Amino acid sequence: MTAYMFPGQGSQFPGMGKDLYESSPIAKQLFDKADEILGFGITKLMFEGTAEDLMQTKVTQPCVFLHSVISVLALGDSFVPGVTAGHSLGEFSALTAAGALTFEDGLTLVAKRAAAMQKACEMQKGTMAAVLGLDDVIIEDVCAKVSAEGKPVVAANFNCPGQVVISGTEEGVDAASAQLEAAGAKRVVKLAVSGAFHSPLMDPAKVELEAAIAATNFATPKCPVYQNVDAMAHTNPEEIKANLIAQLTSPVRWTKSVQNMIASGVAEFVECGPGSVLQGLMRKIDRGVKSSHLA
Repeated sequence: MTAYMFPGQGSQFPGMGKDLYESSPIAKQLFDKADEILGFGITKLMFEGTAEDLMQTKVTQPCVFLHSVISVLALGDSFVPGVTAGHSLGEFSALTAAGALTFEDGLTLVAKRAAAMQKACEMQKGTMAAVLGLDDVIIEDVCAKVSAEGKPVVAANFNCPGQVVISGTEEGVDAASAQLEAAGAKRVVKLAVSGAFHSPLMDPAKVELEAAIAATNFATPKCPVYQNVDAMAHTNPEEIKANLIAQLTSPVRWTKSVQNMIASGVAEFVECGPGSVLQGLMRKIDRGVKSSHLA
């Protein structure tokens, strides 16, 4: 069985998707439709924008979604996934690829999610940092201790063994980082992000996203979709919607998601969209499983 996996924010790059646009009539049609749906030339930003242009959350998320989803939709009937999964934003790509969302609804939801998250970032400044070489339990304990002192910080992304991203206020992340280094972390690296994603600081965005999801029709996907919140496979539209809302302020359980997919019989993982971040994580989760990038 093959799993198709979709990356999240941070995998964008200038010129992304241009080769798809030029080589596939289906892709060209979908990119042109995206400009209509969003009401501005997002494809021009993707193809000609600078790295700085692509860094704003409200721009980044639709760009990564479009590159990811169009890469598989361009395959037409030859795209037959066993399961799909996506990292953070990539979960929307995974659901669209699996048919739970139409292309139009998936893109519209991602644009609303991105705008709501950017607004939340502007309301409450926050940051994130990658913690390398430390057990998950130690990281969670330190974050809980720092948060109890009035400096909010949580474990936000469980990416692979030995790599966890923490998220919170500048003060919370700085305090936790110092304690985690003292506890034996190999390195703690501050990330170039615009806010504290997958933390309680995203609560203001939840209200807007919940309303948008409630107003959107979700179909039963044509294959199971592994979701970030519980690392489990889902096909029930109501469960999927609830998990998508919870995902905004909950950790991304990527390591467990991949392990559960392997346990269910997945023998090959194919990354779809910009970059190869997820392939890199795969090698650290289980080197024995085949992984590749959609050509």
